[in-house]
Formats: sequence, structure tokens, C-alpha cells
Amino acid sequence: MPTPNSSTTDTPDKGQLQVNLTSEISSLPIEDATVSISYTGVPDSQLEQLTTDSSGQTETIDLEAPPLEYSLNPENEIQPYAEYTIDVTAPGYEPVSIAGAEILPTIKALQNIQMRPITTDESTEEVFVIPAHTLYGTYPAKIPEDEIKPVTETGEIVLSRVVVPEYIVVHDGSPRDSTAKDYYVKYKDYIKNVASSEIYATWPANTIRANVLAIMSFTLNRVYTEWYRNKGYDFTITSSTAFDHKWIPERNIYNTISVIVDELFANYLSRPNVRQPILTQYCDGRQVQCPNWMTQWGSKSLGDQGYTAIQILRYYYGDNMYINTAEAISGIPASWPGYNLTQGSTGDKVRQLQGQLAVISGSYPAIPKITADGIYGPRTAEAVRVFQSVFGLPQTGVVDYPTWYKISEIYVGVSRIAELT
Repeated sequence: MPTPNSSTTDTPDKGQLQVNLTSEISSLPIEDATVSISYTGVPDSQLEQLTTDSSGQTETIDLEAPPLEYSLNPENEIQPYAEYTIDVTAPGYEPVSIAGAEILPTIKALQNIQMRPITTDESTEEVFVIPAHTLYGTYPAKIPEDEIKPVTETGEIVLSRVVVPEYIVVHDGSPRDSTAKDYYVKYKDYIKNVASSEIYATWPANTIRANVLAIMSFTLNRVYTEWYRNKGYDFTITSSTAFDHKWIPERNIYNTISVIVDELFANYLSRPNVRQPILTQYCDGRQVQCPNWMTQWGSKSLGDQGYTAIQILRYYYGDNMYINTAEAISGIPASWPGYNLTQGSTGDKVRQLQGQLAVISGSYPAIPKITADGIYGPRTAEAVRVFQSVFGLPQTGVVDYPTWYKISEIYVGVSRIAELT
């Protein structure tokens, strides 16, 4: 295969990039940081220098990327994404460098970075190097497992119901590698990272949905059965493709994947009369074959043919596979009301939403201040629209299911810091 950046010499298409900075300690946005973009492997090739706004965000910029068909054709062997290096400095924070951020054509890449406050007289740069995408590089194939785990073994701890966790602990290596670091990761961020590492964000939306559902169901099986903890480990899942999914610290994600994870994050895959989420295993279908499992390239082909997400999943896993919804979502103060909140809506759910947005606007001043009066008027709609803009959701001004839970998630994060300080 060609060298990692050879594809940048053939870049007729454009992708997009936006960088979002928050403090590792306070989760608050970092304003007035300097973000430099260059070609990976060509450190003196600065292409852009950007500054973050009050929401900790840069403007969205266009960057050259390889032709779109490279990521759509399973026979292609040329790297389908361009690689860029992102260098970040901010007063009071350790500098960060990320090499190998992957820019796909026609897609917006989101580089979320948590920066560490400087605590000594000397600052040390954190450097992250993003390895090849799993569909392009070579990684160990998944070791097959039973898709339904026995739950009668002595000492087995199994949850009484399926719960979407707020955080999971990711072991960045194989299970027995005691030198590998453990990361405390928000569940939704984990799923977005894995999907961005394992499929191409240029693929059809229903193909992305099918793969996201498989990734989430597999992950929730690990959570539900406490698979690794019952083996004496202190983590939920690993980043080894031989055992679990590929997860990469500080890698960029993509807007097409992020929006779908926000839409589906409480779902998982079930079979009749089986309480646990199904351990939905898969492979790429080009470098590795896996009978009776979903193949990623095959799911792309079915998506091209107009199959829905559940049709894609049933094609591979059988007709008795169906989509279920978790009974509980950890860390969320109040559940979705069951209907969209929009202009003209009134009542306690509107008042609760307004109260949460008012707290969030204290940390994100771009969001207009509103009063919690229980009436969804034009000012509330504008606050919601700006919130959606800041957090990568469709800017409708309507509080739908993904927006409700994103507001809850950000509110919880901001409130916890306020309590600590």
C-alpha cells in the first residue's frame, strides 16, 4: 500500500474540519486558543491558523481530500482520506499536537480536544498520533465469541435491566496488556469514536445506522454481563480489534456519524426471549471474511440498494433480530417527554428545558439567556437553535429526542463543575 500521505497529491475534493476545545478539568470551553493546521509529515506546511470563540470552537474550514469514490469502492487500495496535523496552544493549558487527523471528502470532521491545565512552571506538549483507519490499515481479526453469554456461572454479576451507561472504562490494548492505559470515556463519545475508526463517514446513512447499532449492542453486552470485570479486570471494554472494537484516543469524529449516534444512542439489538443485548460481531468483508456476521463493505452495498438499517442487520443476523430501547439512561436528570417541544409548547418539561439552557448559557455565552417561564416562545427557540449549532445538531430550534438528551448531557457536565467550585 502507498505511504500514509501519498493520497494528498491527488486531492480534487474537499472535506471540512472544525476544532472544539474544552478543559479536561472543568469541561468548560476554551476561548482564544490558537489552532494551526498542517499536512501530516510536512510540519512546516502551515495551511491555516485559527482562533477559538467563546464556545471553544474554530470556524469550519475546507481542506483538500482524495476523491470521494476512494472511500466508496471496496476494491480501492489508495488511502481514501487525507491526513493533517493539528497543533493547539492556549494560555494556561498544556499544548496539544494531533498528527494524522483523517479528512474525508464532502464530510465535516469534528476534532474534539480536552486540554490539560498547566500545574507546574514548565509545560509539556501532549502528542497523539492517529493510526490508520481499520478499513485501510491491517488489524487483528475478531476472535469469534458466542453472541449470547451464559449468565448462570458462579459469581457472574449481571444487571437486572439494560442501562445505557454515562461512562465506560476503555482499556487501550489487549486485555492482558497491563501496560496499556485505561480511559474513562462518555458512552456516546466512545460509540462515535469507534464508528469513525471502523467505517467511512461517506457511506449511506442507513449503513451507518446499522453499524452503529451493531457497535452499541456489542458494547452494551459487555456492560450488561460485566464481561471483563468478571474476569478480574477493572475495565468495561478494550480497544483491541481481536477482542472488541477499535477506539483511538483523541481521534476526530464525523458529523454524519455523530448525528446518528445522538439519534440512536439508547438502542441495542435483541432476539426474542433474550434479555441481554446481542454481541453483534462483524468484519470488513474485504480483508477478512466472517460467515454469519455482518460485513462492513457488504452493509455499504445494501445501503446503496436502499435497505433500511434493520433490513441490513436482518440480512446478516437473521429475521429474529430487532431493535430494542434501554430501560434507563444513566446520568440524565429527566427523561424525554415523548414528543417534540416547539414554539407554542408549555408546561413543566418546557420549564425544565429552559432552566437547563439558562445554566448552560453561563458557560456558553453565545447561547441567549432565557427565563424559565414554561412557555416555549421565539427566544427559547433561538436559544435552542444556537445550542444545536454549538453542539453539532441540526439547527431546527425544536427540541427533539437527540436535542433533549444533548441538553441534559451538557447541563449535567456544567452543573457538576459548578457544584465542585
